[in-house]
Formats: sequence, structure tokens, C-alpha cells
Amino acid sequence: MNIKLPAHVIDFAASPVAPLLAQVSDPALVDVPYDSRTWRHFSNPQKQLSAGVWEAGPHLERCACDFDEFCHILEGQVRLTDSDGISRTFGPGSSFVVAAGFRGTWENLSEVRKLYLILGA
Repeated sequence: MNIKLPAHVIDFAASPVAPLLAQVSDPALVDVPYDSRTWRHFSNPQKQLSAGVWEAGPHLERCACDFDEFCHILEGQVRLTDSDGISRTFGPGSSFVVAAGFRGTWENLSEVRKLYLILGA
């Protein structure tokens, strides 16, 4: 059955997209190489906006963010640590924003799956 959606509404569950596969292996950025999968369900290049689902296994990545990202953790745990050494761990059900200007590390403590919305990238 084909269910219609209201105009300009994107249902992630009803909008199948192929995952974008990426491997990050630059030792200047990560402690160990890792593979990620991103399902980009929405993109508006004029507004520098994208939204979707991202997942990756355990790793630590050094970050210097020049964009804003809203995250909602669906599975797993992440720890963010800023350049002053202050850290916070987030798990399933946690929602937060990593604002432009964040310098520090993003660490997947386990396999992580999140919803994201990025502005300015």
C-alpha cells in the first residue's frame, strides 16, 4: 500500500535511500580507522542543511567543527571531550547540539546509531 504524506514532509522510515559508505583512516584525525554509514534523507544545499541517520563502530575522532550539528542517539554511547578536557557521555534517547567552534574529540564507545541535522556544512 502506498501511503501519501503531506506536501514537504519526509518520513525517514518511508523514504528508502542507499547508505553513503565512508572510511576514515587519517591518523591525524582518528585513533583507529573506522567505517561509517550515512543515510541522508534530506538535503538543502542552498541552506547548507542535511539530515538523516549515521552509524559507525567504536573509534575516537579529533574534531574542529565549523558547522552546527543536532544529534539524537538511537543506539550506543558517545563521549564528547572539549579542548579543556571537560567531557560528557550521551546514550540512547540523548539529544544535543555540537555547535560550530567545538574543538575536542568525539568518541564512539560502542557501535553508535544517531539521527543528525547539520547546518552550515
